[in-house]
Amino acid sequence: METKLKIEKTIEENHEAKLVVEVEPEKMDVYKRRAARKISERGKIAGFRPGKAPYHMVVLNYGEQAIVEQAIDYFVDAEYSNILKEADVNPGASGALESIDSLEPPKLIFRVPLAPDVDLGDYHSLRVPYEWSAPEQKEVDAALEDLRQRYATTENVEREVQEGDYVMVDIVSDTTELNSTGFAAFVRKEERDTEWPFTGFAKELVGLKPNESKTITHEFPKDHDPALHAEKTQRGERDDLEALQGKSAEMSVTVKTVRAVTLPELDDEFAKTVGAGETLEELREAVTKDVETRSKADYDDKFFVDLIEKIKEGATLKYHQHSLEHEGEHVLEDLRQRLAQQGMDLDTYFKLRNTTREDFMENDIRPVAKKRFERSLILDEIVRAEKLEVDNEALDSEFNQTLNALAMQGLDLGKIRGGKKGQQQVAQAVAMESANRVLTRRALDMLKSIAVGGYKSPEERAAESEKAKAEETESAVPEVEAGSSSEEETKS
Repeated sequence: METKLKIEKTIEENHEAKLVVEVEPEKMDVYKRRAARKISERGKIAGFRPGKAPYHMVVLNYGEQAIVEQAIDYFVDAEYSNILKEADVNPGASGALESIDSLEPPKLIFRVPLAPDVDLGDYHSLRVPYEWSAPEQKEVDAALEDLRQRYATTENVEREVQEGDYVMVDIVSDTTELNSTGFAAFVRKEERDTEWPFTGFAKELVGLKPNESKTITHEFPKDHDPALHAEKTQRGERDDLEALQGKSAEMSVTVKTVRAVTLPELDDEFAKTVGAGETLEELREAVTKDVETRSKADYDDKFFVDLIEKIKEGATLKYHQHSLEHEGEHVLEDLRQRLAQQGMDLDTYFKLRNTTREDFMENDIRPVAKKRFERSLILDEIVRAEKLEVDNEALDSEFNQTLNALAMQGLDLGKIRGGKKGQQQVAQAVAMESANRVLTRRALDMLKSIAVGGYKSPEERAAESEKAKAEETESAVPEVEAGSSSEEETKS
């Protein structure tokens, strides 16, 4: 009968298990003899063929310490999974042998990062109203104007800046984040909060002519959300407000070029040019639908962020630092890929930001990683607790949409390295990502149903599904019988 290991387990505050494993001398002797045999095979001991020297001769030639070290390696390789099983430890990452406490008897100390532990609390009692409303007509009109801007023609003019112009400027400031050469600003009639470096900047240029300069002083708000900045940063978007919040900055802005804009007429011909229909009315319908879709997506993003934050308030999330560091590496890799698309590497980006990799990881990447990781823990637990699954129809649809999107980005499966094996690996990765997306959407839909008071338990949903299947089967039976009767009448 296999001898059980003597294990002392301690769960520490950093969500790590400390395991003190005492090995029976008889069990360690087995691994020591295996180690001695291996050492004998690799080395040369006078008078003996490789692997045939007796134990005491190996000790004499190489020392007890060398055998013990090799034996411990063999023991860990063979017994580590059993150690975790007997200690009832669910690892979140690979553990490590921290130290050897003693050799008589052999006592080993392991440290094992634990898998995340999630308790969502009473999330079923959470109520948050869902109050999205369709955008107003002015938002549709603004989208149409943006579309006209995209198809507009421009020409250099030697006059002062006016509303509706594109302006190329150089910005010089003692505040590093504001310095920019050849920055393009568009002077809109209505200001937008996405404008850089601050809302209303472009209108400050009205009245200036090419080669004229103006000194602008701006007080940046104090309530800028650092998490929002970090998210924009990891997406590769420009957002310097986090570094400037609460500061007053002075900048010298020089107009280099003024380009007058000629907008196309908003008519049927423009609709055909855009490719959104044959008539202006069809174009309006398409733009309205797009504006509504984006508006709803923006509302949903904020709705679910707020909802998950409320769940987090009543939840208990325990995880090891390793899990957060691992997520941080994913966030950094996402940023690296986005920067590469712009022809920039991380080192150059760090220099432009006047920061180091270490500071950037701590101040910019870590907040995003923490938010993203905790969100995934909550959604994964919702999937588990609510018994959510991916059906083949939903998976196939998501899979095909993802492949089509990749194809539009230039991916050609036929040119994937590795031939069929490479194509299979890509397909498996896409399928996994598609399944995750479907489950994420279903988890969010579940949270929404809870928030608005429309929750149904897994048992209720299963009963409804069975009932629907039964009704579908019953409705199909008369059709089959009617079809049979018609066939018989035809034959007769």
